[in-house]
Amino acid sequence: MPKQPISLRSTLRTIRDDLSRYHLTEKRSYLAIAVMCPGAIAGIYYRIGYWLWNYDGALAPLMALLRPVYIVGKRLIEIYSGCSISVQARIGRGLYINHFGSIFVGAVEMGENCNLSHEVTIGVGGRGERKGLPTIGDRVYIAAGAKLIGSIHIGDDVAIGANAVVTRSLPDCAVAAGVPAQVISHQGSFDFVIYKTMHQDPARLRNLARTREQHHDSPRSDYAVEPMSHQSRR
Repeated sequence: MPKQPISLRSTLRTIRDDLSRYHLTEKRSYLAIAVMCPGAIAGIYYRIGYWLWNYDGALAPLMALLRPVYIVGKRLIEIYSGCSISVQARIGRGLYINHFGSIFVGAVEMGENCNLSHEVTIGVGGRGERKGLPTIGDRVYIAAGAKLIGSIHIGDDVAIGANAVVTRSLPDCAVAAGVPAQVISHQGSFDFVIYKTMHQDPARLRNLARTREQHHDSPRSDYAVEPMSHQSRR
């Protein structure tokens, strides 16, 4: 899918949507989030970089001059937040990075309202024609230490357990754990991905209804997925 030029206005709206997830989960003011949450700061800086690299307006020559400055600043942000996100990554609104540290996201495609925990790696892998990067759907929860590698597709509402190594595609609503990761449930990420419009989101509601129908409203089991926890107060 070719990249589309984006405006500063749309970038600011996306940043607002990102921060709203921290506000809902962390119960902090937006100002406190923007100053004190390393994951939010890394996300904001990524959004700015994505805008710089995809701007196609009258000020394009100026944006090209700003890119080297951005790259220098990116190194400082990586040191502060422990998070490296490629400006070539395409990430939907509502990104939530739960904790500080050891997070690498390559030039992947990721949907809306996704969660990243610490020590997560999403990058290139595979050999020959199978070499490539993951594509990740909407409302995906990736727990601490998980690795997603290669030309694979992760469906919507998927939960990936702590320290899982995912090298194969996962269907919608899968819960995967282990090395290599195996699907151990199809009850999804619904308990872990929280955002403002979750109870009115038709795509989420369809998957939730289908999952409940398949499992006859059985209670959720403990399936080795790290629950979302509040970021430590600083």
